[in-house]
Amino acid sequence: MNTPFRLDDHKRWSQPLAPPPDRYFEQLPTRVMARVQPTEATGLAGTWGWLQQLSAPVRTALASAVVLGGFATSFWLTQPGAPTTSAATAALATVPQAEMVQYLLASDQRVTLTDLAELSEAPSDMSEAYLQASPAELQDALDSQPSDEAYF
Repeated sequence: MNTPFRLDDHKRWSQPLAPPPDRYFEQLPTRVMARVQPTEATGLAGTWGWLQQLSAPVRTALASAVVLGGFATSFWLTQPGAPTTSAATAALATVPQAEMVQYLLASDQRVTLTDLAELSEAPSDMSEAYLQASPAELQDALDSQPSDEAYF
């Protein structure tokens, strides 16, 4: 048979705790604050101390200027016409277009739509130079393509 459990049998103290000293809780905040070191004792006071000397509106304006400057710099650096170009892009720009087209037509690799989508600008007269088909041939090629009536 199990013996019944009584909490009173397992207490550590048989007497209640002693009351705190007089005015202990009134003096506690001032005693704690006296032990806290001032902020000048840390290393941040020398580095960022000048920022605390500024008024709140000036600090707000300074923070706004820093954020706006960071945004403008990141926007300027990500523009397509940014002043920095890679050496590979510069070397590729020196290759004549006729040689590029000849290489693409002669190689076994197929050019996909994603490859063509990476072109930034295509010259408008490129189709006239490399596409030599009569209007009748173009119309026959377009007519031979299957069309779905749902798109009309």
